[in-house]
Amino acid sequence: MANGQRLYVDQCAACHGVNLEGQPNWQTPGEDGVLPAPPHDVTGHTWHHDSLLLFDYTKFGGAKTLAARGVKNFNSGMPGFEGTLTDDGIWDVLAYIRSTWPKDIQQVQASRNLAHD
Repeated sequence: MANGQRLYVDQCAACHGVNLEGQPNWQTPGEDGVLPAPPHDVTGHTWHHDSLLLFDYTKFGGAKTLAARGVKNFNSGMPGFEGTLTDDGIWDVLAYIRSTWPKDIQQVQASRNLAHD
């Protein structure tokens, strides 16, 4: 968790907030059509998504990840961190974020993940 927290502070907190609170009015696009950075605490929607989507969104960025899933022309402010964070680093950040949620929310998010061998 310590590595994930450190990486979060270094790479994510400038947009998503030191306390995972996100930017104000995160559900309303700005004049440029881009949504502000959402919170990663329980008030946001991060926990509504499966871990692979969160990983891909972090690694490849919002627009590229959603385009790969059939959502075209989404103007995302989320950059990709491929080349900045290692895959393990991304998983560490996601584990840190997950660790801040209440246990029931962690369980709901975990139930959205595909079973794997």
